[in-house]
Amino acid sequence: MNILSYLQRIGRALMVPVAVLPAAAILMGIGYWIDPDGWGANSAIAALLIKSGAAIIDNMSVLFAIGVAYGMSKDKDGAAALTGFVGFLVVTTLCSPASYSMIMNVPLESVPAAFGKINNQFVGILVGVLSAELYNRYSGVELPKALSFFSGRRLVPILTSFLMIILAFILMYVWPVVYNGLVSFGESIKDLGSVGAGIYAFFNRLLIPVGLHHALNSVFWFDVAGINDIPNFLGGAKSIDAGLATVGITGRYQAGFFPIMMFGLPGAALAIYHCARPENKAKVAGIMIAGAFAAFFTGITEPLEFSFMFVAPILYVVHALLTGISVYIAATMEWISGFGFSAGLVDMLLQSRNPLAVQWYMLIVQGLVFFCIYYVIFRFMIRKFNLLTPGREESAGDETIDGYDESISPADSSDSDIQKEARQYVAAVGGSDNIVSIDACITRLRLGVKDSAVVNDAMTKRLGASGVIRLSKQNVQVIVGTRAELVAKAMTEVIAKGPIAGSAPVAVAEEKKAAEPAKAKGNVILSLVAPVSGQVFSLDDVPDEAFSSRIVGDGIAIKPTSSEVLAPASGTVVKIFETNHAFCLETENGVELIVHMGIDTVALKGEGCARLVEEGAEVTAGTPILNLDLAFLEANAKSMISPVIISNIDDFAGVEILVEGDVKAGETVIYNVLK
Repeated sequence: MNILSYLQRIGRALMVPVAVLPAAAILMGIGYWIDPDGWGANSAIAALLIKSGAAIIDNMSVLFAIGVAYGMSKDKDGAAALTGFVGFLVVTTLCSPASYSMIMNVPLESVPAAFGKINNQFVGILVGVLSAELYNRYSGVELPKALSFFSGRRLVPILTSFLMIILAFILMYVWPVVYNGLVSFGESIKDLGSVGAGIYAFFNRLLIPVGLHHALNSVFWFDVAGINDIPNFLGGAKSIDAGLATVGITGRYQAGFFPIMMFGLPGAALAIYHCARPENKAKVAGIMIAGAFAAFFTGITEPLEFSFMFVAPILYVVHALLTGISVYIAATMEWISGFGFSAGLVDMLLQSRNPLAVQWYMLIVQGLVFFCIYYVIFRFMIRKFNLLTPGREESAGDETIDGYDESISPADSSDSDIQKEARQYVAAVGGSDNIVSIDACITRLRLGVKDSAVVNDAMTKRLGASGVIRLSKQNVQVIVGTRAELVAKAMTEVIAKGPIAGSAPVAVAEEKKAAEPAKAKGNVILSLVAPVSGQVFSLDDVPDEAFSSRIVGDGIAIKPTSSEVLAPASGTVVKIFETNHAFCLETENGVELIVHMGIDTVALKGEGCARLVEEGAEVTAGTPILNLDLAFLEANAKSMISPVIISNIDDFAGVEILVEGDVKAGETVIYNVLK
């Protein structure tokens, strides 16, 4: 299993303990609403609710150990959860200040402060991962007959106890270093004030695709590095009296999310709807309304985010930047409203009477502004760069390949409604024969498959999924919304009834499209020659999302075998980058060309690339522009597959690719630009 897939498993498992946070937030929020000043002293009902919620919040570290062990176990058995609990007790007991003092024979007052914080989410995650690995490896072991009572699942907690003794011994030396590192990281962000809050929020969003944002959140939201935003904020008046929270400061790593989740993303949804093709608008409206409602009301944003995250990654980066800006603004203005689960309407209303919620209503004003910002930016970028957001997919004649009108076979008559839907999802991912494992988190089906290539993206979209993520050939995620766990369970149930065939792959529709008579081509207004000798690649093969998704423009790529880079057409060299790794050429008829040598070559700071002309030079096709040290670049660049593209392709009818295989610099015509 590759590292990314393993991290994905951890990310999935983290959702198990995180899923209990809404219960704590609602209980404490209602209790504080009833008695905001007395913290339960003036109301027995408030005290009951507050203490019930605190029971969850105060024990999140052990819940992480249990939840991760359970979530990463192969069969989701209760014995795995017990293993995580046992492991956490052993480690935290042995690494407590009192135990450390006895074991290491040092005075109690000399025990490093790190061991006073051993009961935290990071240790919980570590114990949970190790416990799950032990369970998965040894839960089926058979011991000799005399010891058979301890075989299988009963053996794992015993083995875990011994492993955790070793882990505790290691942590006695390692944990102070790790803890001090986490504290330094948290304090460095805190010392940046509002800017630090914005940086945290930016990376919070960037980690969403791999599901590891909760690991980052734990540093700021819980008592890993002394910040502890969620418990301190939910404590309200009690936290203030105890000196644990500061009005206007506690909650600054959360407040700015409200304008994004409640208003910004719904603005993006409206832009996506308005940019959809007319024939698809009615269907896109249903998807966007459901996603916008979930974001506004509950703060669950994944259905919306995954609808554009992979089809238009540049939009997702913009979304992450805007989130950072929003959190920065709220922190700077000290407009605060924390949350226990996510930044939706429910949490905003529940926290509105909390004395730590400072001018929280201004977040609504900020949100209305961000609604407009998201709408304008998303609509402009979708149209400017022709981004294929939902509803903008190309049609294929009588057969649609976007999945909105995909034919779905009838379900078994004994299936319930959710099982009928689940049966279709099984078919969409290649049938029961293609499925190895089924799991789910809050919004995603996490599936182990034999071959991810046979997953029918179109059919999943027809069923209401926001998107499909292929992590590897054997790992797929389908974004189905907050019903993911129900769908996953129902998929297991319908597979148990008997085999289910896979649906026809999208390639069938594509082949039909390819078989149709070719549409009339536009007039050729410019022919480009190869700027270097080498092997031709499709832009799909360029290891850079900006090029492979054609956000930057359309054309081809070449892996060079010659060191001299020539002008592919006659025109003006309008730009040569300071690092000499790329240049822009504008022709007389307005075609704007970019020749970009290699990927991430800008990081080499000009080494390996030398310019032969200066900006503003008038050149003819075949004029030398750059000179490359190919041996150096091959050894140091991420890739030498080099895009040769039209950056203003939207002004033309398209490009006509003329070559495959190898090309010769200055001689081979690689493609035509059509008007």
